[in-house]
Amino acid sequence: MIPITVVEFGPEEERLVLEVLRSGRIAQGPLVARFEEDFAQLTGVKHAVAVNNGTTSLVASLQVLDLKPGDEVITSPFTFAASLNAILEAGATARFADISEDDFNVDPASIETRLSDRTRVLMPVHLFGQIADMERISVIAQDRGLHILEDAAQAHGSSQGSAKAGSFGLGSFSFYATKNITTGEGGIITTDDDELAERLRILRNQGMRARYEYVMQGHNYRLTDLQAALAIPQIERYPATVQQRQINAAAISDGLAGVTGLVTPRELPGRSHVWHQYTVRVTEDAGVSRDEFVAKLGEAGVGAGVYYPHLVYDYDAYRDRDDVIIEPTPVAERIAREVVSLPVHTHLTPGQITHIVASVRSILGASE
Repeated sequence: MIPITVVEFGPEEERLVLEVLRSGRIAQGPLVARFEEDFAQLTGVKHAVAVNNGTTSLVASLQVLDLKPGDEVITSPFTFAASLNAILEAGATARFADISEDDFNVDPASIETRLSDRTRVLMPVHLFGQIADMERISVIAQDRGLHILEDAAQAHGSSQGSAKAGSFGLGSFSFYATKNITTGEGGIITTDDDELAERLRILRNQGMRARYEYVMQGHNYRLTDLQAALAIPQIERYPATVQQRQINAAAISDGLAGVTGLVTPRELPGRSHVWHQYTVRVTEDAGVSRDEFVAKLGEAGVGAGVYYPHLVYDYDAYRDRDDVIIEPTPVAERIAREVVSLPVHTHLTPGQITHIVASVRSILGASE
């Protein structure tokens, strides 16, 4: 079976982890600081504040914006539950705009139809490795005096023009086990705002500015040096990681060109795609259902994933809540029925790519 993702660490990660173990200092320490500096440089921002996971990075970002009950955060319905859970945990109200089928990300035109006098934050989700249209979203935020919080959990290093994901306001990143850069669990918040960065550092450390100097109600959101040790070498080789993912994605797209009933993803003009996932759409013209397609891929030895089978609000836990505003999002509803992610990770061999392409073409009845 060709897996949808592969996680491997090399000698540099092993060396740094061993260095931490031998130092006896395994909690937040010098390697976390180094990780923060490296990631800030990767993202092109002044500050990066490491926390214990990606969801925490969203929650903490919203908390330092001092949202009040009833304040609205506009986001995408086509996302992982962490996006919605974070809004609710921060005490805000979630409102959903529709997405664009071109990039799976929230559509700025739809955002404009969801604005209200309670809107405080725009929270685009950079899904599958391609940044949302942040140039248009930034204009909306500037015109209305709104905060931007980018859910960039899947888009480390993606960009629009010369600006990287996480540099348009507050940026939230995840380093979960399957991400392009992984620490098992972990998150980071990026910003150019000195005051917000300082508040985030205090918030993550039980509200302490210095030892036993409590200046706000805080939490234990700290990352460990053990986790930072895993990330630092990956950041150093990240350009090569992205390049290999781009090569793999291009080879798959070339092999699947012209297949009826299949829409392959693409990098949009002016943006860069880091290919966290290679996500195709199986449309009504395919001759098989999406679920049949996934099952047949499995029989052919090709791992696949459906991210995400339902819109995030389409669960009983989120229905009939005053703090979850559900309005029609027809594009997102259709896309959620069609998407399938194929392997695109850096450990794919040319032979495996050939097998993936041949399997998809065979299932959909396309000639070689």
